[in-house]
Amino acid sequence: MDSYITSEDLHHPAGEHTHDEEGNKMFGFIVFLISESVIFLSFFAGYIVYKITTPNWLPAGVSGLEIKDPAINTIILVSSSFVIYLAERALQRHDLLKFRLFLAATMAMGSYFLLGQAIEWHGLAFGFTSGTFGGMFYLLTGFHGLHVFTGILLQLIILIRSFLPGNYDNGHFGVNATSLFWHFVDVIWIVLFILIYIWQ
Repeated sequence: MDSYITSEDLHHPAGEHTHDEEGNKMFGFIVFLISESVIFLSFFAGYIVYKITTPNWLPAGVSGLEIKDPAINTIILVSSSFVIYLAERALQRHDLLKFRLFLAATMAMGSYFLLGQAIEWHGLAFGFTSGTFGGMFYLLTGFHGLHVFTGILLQLIILIRSFLPGNYDNGHFGVNATSLFWHFVDVIWIVLFILIYIWQ
C-alpha cells in the first residue's frame, strides 16, 4: 500500500497537535486561576476595609487569635509546594514510584493542614455570626479550605491515573495543572495568614 504526505502533514508535523492542545488547556487553566485570584483579591480588599473602618473589630471577649498552631500548619502547607514539585520532576524522569510517593506526601500534608484548621475552628470562642470579624474569618479560611480540599481530590485523581498503563506517555497536563493549582492555593494562604494572624 502506497503512503503519501499531504501538504497539511508538512505544516502540522506529528505531535504538534498534542502540544498545541496541551498549551491551550494550560492557557485556559491559567485564565481560571486568574479569575479565582480576582475573587480572593476582592475578599482581601473587603477584609482590609472592614478591619480599618470597624471600631469593634474583634468579637466580644476575644483579644486575638492564637498563632503557634496556624504557623505550624502554614509551614507544612507551604512546604508541600516543594514536595509536589519533586513529584512533577519524578514524572518527567518517568520514575512513577517516586512520583506516587511525593504525591501521596503532598496529599498527607494538605490533609494535615485541613485537620489543623478543623481543630482550630472547633476551639474558637466565636462563630460565623460573631460580628464582622467572625463572618470574614470563616468566609476566608473556609473558602481557602475548600480549595485545599479540591487540590487534594485532584491529586488523588492523578495518583490513581498513574496506575493506568501509558497514561502519561502523551503529556502531563493534568499533573502540571494540579501542581499549579496547589502552588496557587499555597500563595493565597500566605496572604491570608499575614492578614488574619500576623496583622492582629
